[in-house]
Amino acid sequence: MAAKSAWAAFPHDAKGYAYAGDALKKAWPKLHAGDTEPYPDAKRAAALIAAAGKAAPKGLDADALASALQDAWRAFHRGDFKAAFDAGEALGPVGASVAVKALGIHATYLVDDDAEKLKRYEHAAKLAEAAVKALPDEANSHYRHAFALGRYSQGLSIAKALKAGIAGKVRAALDATLELAPKHAEAQTAMALYHAEIIGKVGSMIGGLTYGAKAGEADKHIKAALKLTPDSPIAHIEHGNVLMLLHGDKQEDAAAAAYEKAAKLKPIDAMEALDGAYARAQLE
Repeated sequence: MAAKSAWAAFPHDAKGYAYAGDALKKAWPKLHAGDTEPYPDAKRAAALIAAAGKAAPKGLDADALASALQDAWRAFHRGDFKAAFDAGEALGPVGASVAVKALGIHATYLVDDDAEKLKRYEHAAKLAEAAVKALPDEANSHYRHAFALGRYSQGLSIAKALKAGIAGKVRAALDATLELAPKHAEAQTAMALYHAEIIGKVGSMIGGLTYGAKAGEADKHIKAALKLTPDSPIAHIEHGNVLMLLHGDKQEDAAAAAYEKAAKLKPIDAMEALDGAYARAQLE
C-alpha cells in the first residue's frame, strides 16, 4: 500500500502556497482552473454525501466534511502530498479526487523507483474506480481514473498498455469526463496525449484504424487546454510533448519553446512548482 512506503518531501519553498483560512476559497478558481473541481463548501459537501449514499464517510455532517476536504486540498496545494492523500483516502470515494491527485503528482515527480511508481498509480486507479462507482456524475471521478491509468500505462510502456486494453479504458474515462465537463483543461490535455502517444507508438495508420487516434484530434485538444489554462505550466509541457510525439525532431524548436513557456510561469501551488522544475530540467 502506498501509505506505508517513503514519501519524499516537497523539495521547494512552500511558503507562498499555504492558503490558510479564506485564502483557499479566494484562490480556488485559479488553483482549479485545470480540473474544474468545485470548491468544497458545506453545500457541496451535503450534495456529495447525498450522492455517495452508503459510500459517504460515516459520522460526518456537511460542515465537518467541507472542513476535512478543504484541509486536504490545503495540504495538496502546499506540497504536503502524504497528508493530502491520507486525508482524502480516509474519506472514501468522496475524498478520492484529492487523494488520487496527491498520490499521482507525488509519484510522478518525487518517486524515483519505477516499480514503486507503478504500484502507486495502480492504487490511485483503484481509488478512482471506487469513486466512479459511487459518484458517476462527478467529472473528476472519471478524470482521476483516466489520469491514474494513463500514468500507469506510461510506466508500463505504451505498447504493453495497448495490448492490455488500458488505452481503451483511458479513452472511455476521458470521454466521460469531457461529456460532464467540456471545460476540463486537464482532460483536454490528457486526450491530446492519448492521441499523440498512440500515433507516436504505432503510427498514424494503425493508430487511426485500431484506436481511433488522430493527429488532428491531438492538436485540437491541446489547443483547447491552452486556451482554457494559458497560465498552467502542465498545458505547455504537454504541448511540447505532443509536438515531439507527432512530429519528432521537425518540431524540436517549437517543443522547446513550449517547455520554456512552462518554465517561466509563476507557480501558484506545489504542483505547478514541480511542473515548472520539470520543464526547466527538460531544457538543460
